[in-house]
Amino acid sequence: MSKDGTTYHTLLARHDAMRLRRQLLSSGGDTGGRPAAGESYDGAADQRIIMRDLDLVGPFDELIRDLYQVLFARHPSLRSLFPATMAFQEAHLARAFWYQIEHLDRPEEITERFMQLGRDHRKLGVRPAQYTAFEEALREAVRLRAGEHWSVELDQAWTRMLRLGVDAMVRGADAALREPPFWRATVTGHRMCGPDLAVLRVLPHETFRHRAGQYTAVESARLPHTWRPYYLAGSPDQDGEVELHVRCTGPGGVSEALVHGTGPGDEVRLGPPKGELALGEDSAGALLLVAWDTGWAAMKAVLRDVEGRARSAPGQRARRVRLFLGTGAVADLYDTDHLTGLEQRCPWLTVVPVAGGSPDEGAYDRLARAVARSGPVPGDRALIAGPPDMVRTVTAALAHAGLPAQHVRHDPLPAGPRDLPHLAGSALR
Repeated sequence: MSKDGTTYHTLLARHDAMRLRRQLLSSGGDTGGRPAAGESYDGAADQRIIMRDLDLVGPFDELIRDLYQVLFARHPSLRSLFPATMAFQEAHLARAFWYQIEHLDRPEEITERFMQLGRDHRKLGVRPAQYTAFEEALREAVRLRAGEHWSVELDQAWTRMLRLGVDAMVRGADAALREPPFWRATVTGHRMCGPDLAVLRVLPHETFRHRAGQYTAVESARLPHTWRPYYLAGSPDQDGEVELHVRCTGPGGVSEALVHGTGPGDEVRLGPPKGELALGEDSAGALLLVAWDTGWAAMKAVLRDVEGRARSAPGQRARRVRLFLGTGAVADLYDTDHLTGLEQRCPWLTVVPVAGGSPDEGAYDRLARAVARSGPVPGDRALIAGPPDMVRTVTAALAHAGLPAQHVRHDPLPAGPRDLPHLAGSALR
């Protein structure tokens, strides 16, 4: 916000004025690119327009950079909402746009995904008026990139696509108003399990409800506005503590701050819990748990859940569980004492560690083969946690082995560079 405190209120007034204008004009047919009340949105038509002219606004990464340049030039105060280094944010936005473009003919899927995104973005302090500023910046960036090829048709297609996502985000944020936008938490334990791996225990200052298998975004006080997702290794203890497994992936990021720059007494912030790995009430079929490295945190939580259910129903036959735990090298295995104790007291559990691979195969091929050779049958359920390429490799192996796709669950995979559009000879980085 500017020193005189007027920047946000100016944006807010502009947002309210635009919203009122759209309401007044909707009966006359001019909705500023938004469908009138009761009118269905023809996302497939906008998808065709955007895809047809995608090369006019490319390269895609340059469109994103132009958008942020316009946004910060018009509203310098908004720069404080973003991390100092924008590369991750730009890639995140590129993935979000490409998800919308790919799914624009299925707007209900976009709505569901972006309502969750809106709930999650509350932790960043984003307000509806700032979405209006973002819309204006996108339209200007599209105009700049398209140049003489710009058209009202192209402008409105991009605008309607953006508003579809923004409207869902606003609804998702409104639906979550009864929960905090984030949870402050104090680090109560920090245990190194190797030169670049730490297990942290943190105590949220308010009740932090989550389900086994979910994850949360974490912000270190050392890197404001920079959030990274980590699985929660278990349901809260009686004192409310939660456990995070963090491997340092490089210098200067959140993982380095948490592994090498954080200790007991320090404070972190947690975003809303989310994820697709919670068991629910379905207990049919054997359970395949597949994790790579710190994806073990999610499976540790799930196994605690399974163990608790088995104890609460002693007369019932326990569900068979096989855990495949993959790592790049044997030395990367950790938490082995907990694993050993769990396997000893739980006869229904089989643990299969899988380390490394030969130089002439993919990093996750050995793990995928081990899972496929375990003999999954159509009634089994599989939960997978780890890097996106590992999830894709194992998912493909399970499909080849005959496990129905609806029985395989993992958290949404971000699009990698190979999945994003290559425009004007330039790939997204």
